[in-house]
Amino acid sequence: MMAEVSAIEWCDSTFNPWIGCTKISSACDNCYAETLMDKRYGRVEWGPHGARIRTSPANWALPRRWQRQADAFQKEHGRRQRVFCASLADVFDNQAPEGAREDLWALIRECPDLDWLLLTKRPQNIAKMLPAFWGDVRRSVWLGISTENQEELERRSRAVRDVFAERFYPAVLFASAEPLLSPLDLRKSALTFDWIIAGGESGSGARPMSIQWVRELRDQCAEAGVAFLFKQWGEWAPPARFIPSGKPGRFAFGDYDFDRTTMHQVDAYPRQIDLFGARSRMERVGKKAAGRNLDGQTHDGFPTGAA
Repeated sequence: MMAEVSAIEWCDSTFNPWIGCTKISSACDNCYAETLMDKRYGRVEWGPHGARIRTSPANWALPRRWQRQADAFQKEHGRRQRVFCASLADVFDNQAPEGAREDLWALIRECPDLDWLLLTKRPQNIAKMLPAFWGDVRRSVWLGISTENQEELERRSRAVRDVFAERFYPAVLFASAEPLLSPLDLRKSALTFDWIIAGGESGSGARPMSIQWVRELRDQCAEAGVAFLFKQWGEWAPPARFIPSGKPGRFAFGDYDFDRTTMHQVDAYPRQIDLFGARSRMERVGKKAAGRNLDGQTHDGFPTGAA
């Protein structure tokens, strides 16, 4: 339940202290973790009545090994190892296995030379779930909120703001807008973020994402001096006949856009695109073919000044 070399663009490794969760917002509709761990492998039952399953002692030993190798990692990469915890659960879930969250905080304190990326949709639970020794570990924690739309951005950012006095902030505050399901205005957030991750939805039932939403988010980050990482377009892309030959990915050039006034929508998500004056529906091509270029560039920003 880990990956020593993660395929996720914004971390080096993943660590899951337990597996299982409950859908709580529209971003969860097509949850990849449920598809993988419940429907495909039958490891856990997803939902409020399913038990969260703690991972093996061997899995829990991995961060300790990474800690022992921290000097070598720093020498090779010029930075600390980024560990995403947890990709198949939520650290601030009310239904975490008994004692597992306390053991996780102890593990984070035991491994101070790793950067622990904790991403949650439940920031309202943070206050009651922080350890008594938060001051000892906060410099190792990158705390993120998932935010698929403006409503959740504002609600979840307020919840985080209300927990921390400024001197007790984590090393990094970030937001992950994946899947991005609507435009976001970061100026209305209750927090000033150090880092924004954005990406379209992939997998079964994936909803298309407007190019304009991503462009606007990129530009807001540039204006505010916030690091921006664009992870993927997801499953959908312009028709192949509009793509210049030799270009990597379906979104590798800039002469395309959604027409705000005439854009056809199905289930409120964009399906129609205007390219070079021709109107066409987008095609489902898979995330590899769609790529992760935005106007001919990849965006792999990370926060500066992190521990």
